[in-house]
Amino acid sequence: MKLEEAKKLLEKCGQEHVLAFWNKLGKKEREALLAQVATIEPESVKYCQEALAKGADVPDSSKGKAPKVAVLKGKKLAAAVEAGEKELKAGRVAALLVAGGQGSRLGYDGPKGCYSIGPITDAPLFYFHARKILARTIRYGRPIPFYVMTSEANNAATVECFEKNDYFGLNPKDVFFFTQGMWPGMTKDGKIILDAPGHVFMSPDGHGGLLAALKKSGALADMKKRGIKSVFFFQVDNPLVEIADPAFIGYHVMNKSEYSLKLCAKRDPKEKVGVPMQFGKTFRMVEYTEMTDEQCNRKAKDGSLYFLYGSPAIHVFDREFLDREASQPMPLHLAFKKIPQVDGKGKVVKPTEPNGYKFEKFIFDILPKAKVAAFLAFEQKDEFSPVKNAEGGDSPATCKADMQAKWRRWLAEVGVTVAEGVPLEIDPLYAVDAADLKANGICLDA
Repeated sequence: MKLEEAKKLLEKCGQEHVLAFWNKLGKKEREALLAQVATIEPESVKYCQEALAKGADVPDSSKGKAPKVAVLKGKKLAAAVEAGEKELKAGRVAALLVAGGQGSRLGYDGPKGCYSIGPITDAPLFYFHARKILARTIRYGRPIPFYVMTSEANNAATVECFEKNDYFGLNPKDVFFFTQGMWPGMTKDGKIILDAPGHVFMSPDGHGGLLAALKKSGALADMKKRGIKSVFFFQVDNPLVEIADPAFIGYHVMNKSEYSLKLCAKRDPKEKVGVPMQFGKTFRMVEYTEMTDEQCNRKAKDGSLYFLYGSPAIHVFDREFLDREASQPMPLHLAFKKIPQVDGKGKVVKPTEPNGYKFEKFIFDILPKAKVAAFLAFEQKDEFSPVKNAEGGDSPATCKADMQAKWRRWLAEVGVTVAEGVPLEIDPLYAVDAADLKANGICLDA
């Protein structure tokens, strides 16, 4: 982009101040700023300004009802597994990973997916995800294409991690990296924030931004070309997730669902998770902050919580549904934050109070658009133990303990007892469940 083009674009959306310090910038700074301006879309700026004017939209959740959540057992479980395996054997399943975050909260300088979590090997989070995909690829004889959404901040390091580890055994042709969008931060009056004289403050547009990113990157077109029907969505910080779980895929397909969610029982009434609710014939994810105390503590007839299940962001989408929604506008969620900002003289000021807004999209905002939605319960101990904090709950220590506890349960199923405290790690390529352990010859009298 040239300077005159940048001026016209910024004038069109009333953001001429972005070039206020142009004459004080060096050549590289000017090039970098023009590159940023080229990514700014007047329509998006207007969209953000409208969101600011409207303010936070907190829908009334008082009339929401708990949706029907399936628990698969016996013949129903067997039927779902059979249906899911049919899809996997036909090559109609893809995996979609949201991995745009950094490991800063963990004290790690790099992509969160590169963070070491293997109890013995120190293998990174990416290792466990990729090896699960590889294991199912080998089991079902067809590739499960792996779409990895990164961010501008960590894309290069993420790709490098995969390359240095030979893609963890996956075929590079079946791994598709793409970056999520970035939105400029704004002041209360809708002006784009400069956090340096030659730099616009930008932040990721949230996991809901993956729809536009999938379309823009060509990932959706690639899925269609490959004949993908079901897309398994998960987040990078959960190494316990059962990627492309046949039962979940099968349940999704059998229900002809466009958007299916795995849900787990909340650990306490006010756990900080989204709760799906039914409103008439549609469903919506309700944030815990939108629920009243009465809703949080309401009891069902059996004494359990009425709104028992929360979402850990494990989904299966119909690919055509994603394609349909990728071009549709999504709600913007506002976060009022402390953002470094240049003053009238070009000096960077670090505020002590929130001074600007970040804008995010949430993937579950398309739930009401689904013609059919399905909900499946699972045991948290088996499939959800995120790595979010350096210490305490949801930390590397708790996650490693949960991983090893799961492996001990598998071994116990085939007659092998491993004492607590004994380090344990199982390569997902060797086994993704207890049946694999038995099939691969675990010694029963070990």
